[in-house]
Amino acid sequence: MVSAIVTDDSSTVTSTEEDTYDISILGIDRGLEPYRDHFRYRVGRYVDQNALLEKHEGGLEEFARGYLKFGFNREEDGIVYREWAPAAQEAQLVGDFNGWDGANHKMEKDQFGVWSLKVPDSGENPGIPHNSKVKFRFMHGNGVWVDRIPAWIKYATVDPTTFGAPYDGVYWDPPPSERYQFKYPRPPKPKAPRIYEAHVGMSSSEPRINSYREFADEVLPRIRGNNYNTVQLMAVMEHSYYASFGYHVTNFFAASSRSGTPEDLKYLIDKAHSLGLRVLMDVIHSHASNNVTDGLNGFDVGQSSQESYFHTGDRGYHKLWDSRLFNYANWEVLRFLLSNLRWWLEEFKFDGFRFDGVTSMLYHHHGIDMTFTGNYNEYFSEATDVDAVVYLMLANSLIHDILPDATVIAEDVSGMPGLGRPVSEGGIGFDYRLAMAIPDKWIDYLKNKTDEEWSMKEISWSLTNRRFTEKCIAYAESHDQAIVGDKTIAFLLMDKEMYSGMSCLTDASPAVERGLALHKMIHFLTLALGGEGYLNFMGNEFGHPEWIDFPREGNEWSYEKCRRQWNLVDTEHLRYQFMNAFDRAMNLLDDTFSFVASMKQIVSSTNEDDKVIVFERGDLVFVFNFHPENTYDGYKVGCDLPGKYRVALDSDAGEFGGRGRVGHDVDHFTSPEGIPGVPETNFNNRPNSFKVLSPPRTCVAYYIVPESEAEITASDLVGADKTLAADVGTKQENFEASAPVEDGNTRPSEVERSETEETTKIKKPEAEETGEGTADE
Repeated sequence: MVSAIVTDDSSTVTSTEEDTYDISILGIDRGLEPYRDHFRYRVGRYVDQNALLEKHEGGLEEFARGYLKFGFNREEDGIVYREWAPAAQEAQLVGDFNGWDGANHKMEKDQFGVWSLKVPDSGENPGIPHNSKVKFRFMHGNGVWVDRIPAWIKYATVDPTTFGAPYDGVYWDPPPSERYQFKYPRPPKPKAPRIYEAHVGMSSSEPRINSYREFADEVLPRIRGNNYNTVQLMAVMEHSYYASFGYHVTNFFAASSRSGTPEDLKYLIDKAHSLGLRVLMDVIHSHASNNVTDGLNGFDVGQSSQESYFHTGDRGYHKLWDSRLFNYANWEVLRFLLSNLRWWLEEFKFDGFRFDGVTSMLYHHHGIDMTFTGNYNEYFSEATDVDAVVYLMLANSLIHDILPDATVIAEDVSGMPGLGRPVSEGGIGFDYRLAMAIPDKWIDYLKNKTDEEWSMKEISWSLTNRRFTEKCIAYAESHDQAIVGDKTIAFLLMDKEMYSGMSCLTDASPAVERGLALHKMIHFLTLALGGEGYLNFMGNEFGHPEWIDFPREGNEWSYEKCRRQWNLVDTEHLRYQFMNAFDRAMNLLDDTFSFVASMKQIVSSTNEDDKVIVFERGDLVFVFNFHPENTYDGYKVGCDLPGKYRVALDSDAGEFGGRGRVGHDVDHFTSPEGIPGVPETNFNNRPNSFKVLSPPRTCVAYYIVPESEAEITASDLVGADKTLAADVGTKQENFEASAPVEDGNTRPSEVERSETEETTKIKKPEAEETGEGTADE
């Protein structure tokens, strides 16, 4: 084992070394060529770091098994505890097991600043009982003794009867009979992730903190019922301040105890896998809580940066987040963070991560007071934190080495080129980046523009303005737009009408009718045009009213607005059901046609006078009419393929709270346009066209009917929303029936949708069937 610091000037790439580093990313974007030296430098640093890890630790993957060495680990006749704390002068292990008297449990320090101790078992009794409290007690340079939660602790709890009590570290090593055993394999990686962003604690309909098991049993079926294929869990890593939304982490290896035990979290993830849902974790490696008593910051006692997890001075603090910033050049920091990723992947079977605060990591200025214009000088300069970039390259290499099908997403507002390209070609290695400009555009329009001022060209540009070959996760709104001080799209659209105008027993007011229509259009357009994946925050799919306000002193510690009112969407006479049904149907549409993953994306018309956007994604043609009043009968839309088109999904269908003005039993035949092979003679540069009826504030997707193959009927797709929740029960029963045997080698077969009338399905009837149907049948 070795401790070392790799600084920004520790690696110099010479011209003779250039060919040894793959920076083929420069061939993808010629605009990066002037920054060749920057790419050679950072790739050289990455290669050098890997070489050091190979020499001293047995390689990157072995290095990332730090949790098998640090923290508490069982050996045959006792428990070994190790802690990196080079600034400590003396150290002891204290806890319930020794009456908090460390006199007989003094620790020894090696040349790398690692303290260690073995607590022997007493016969059949472990030296430290399972689920008992422990702390690391050490004396720092001022001669002061302090107690801290071990950095690698796997579980931490707080006394619920004492207000403001600090967390305690807990030794977690349940007997075999109490350990959760995973039963189901990871689902395969989807072509396009459709992500349901969720917070377990606030997922209850009651004003309280929900549990992992309740979420698994009650909320996961809802998510699967709406045809999402991925769940992204927020606030998993332990955080002492609940209102931080999980972003001020205190204990990096511990699952938040507010919602249950580590075994309960494993149950949740296994249950998700049984439903065919992949599970991503919000991982926070961009900063750490500044809590001293129960956080990692407690190990910082004024020592040098080489002996700390964090930078010293101003560089070690984020002035807006009031948190500590990691020193990514430090050997033990790399071990800690990389091992943290491996721990969550292997111990809990997460399927990937969403990295929070990546912009803060990439630049020394952390993005503060920066307006990124897209000028490449903003990305590749002395402002770039190469230490952090190299860490992210190592992290993504590790994740994909351990789990090749992992999904890793970056939250970055800067748009750094190469963030979503493989490390093997000089990129940083993320699979996707969040398209963070999209929600800002929708909020700007809803707050500051009348419907008549909406620009079709600007909306289309905002949705399609992303780097070619770097995949994006599009979203109209996430948790950021739902927190107190902001408003969700539904609330921006309908405001106070959401309290009084959502009953189907009365006619919808103009505000509610407009709100329902635009809510469906905004989310569908974002899904269809905004990226190669999609994300929705828990509750926004049905227009959850109001905002999220975590319990705090300012609201008298109330949980009233820190929950999800599922009763609203479950009540049949309320209009929330329509937004939910449309969300379910648009996800089902992608299940059927896989258009979100398609590289074919052509916007053929953005008509400002008509307020209409027409585009193709995959084999579907989409028509969005944002005009508040105008209906267009016989509206001409361009398309690529000739043939017969039918309605695949219609926001105006009755099942979605619409007026049912679009005929679903109509075949739309194409006409050729212009001279074949000469786009400028075509209609909107498309070789074919067909005509449609387009009512105001509606969106319709059309599919081409195969001539000789089995057809997907309109009745299968339009309004396919009513019984998917029941279908989830069928899926669960079938998965449980086909659960693998104890050795885990048997993979359950893929469960087909039930063929009963009570279960929504996508069927392929014989070619001669007409496939005619209506929205209300």
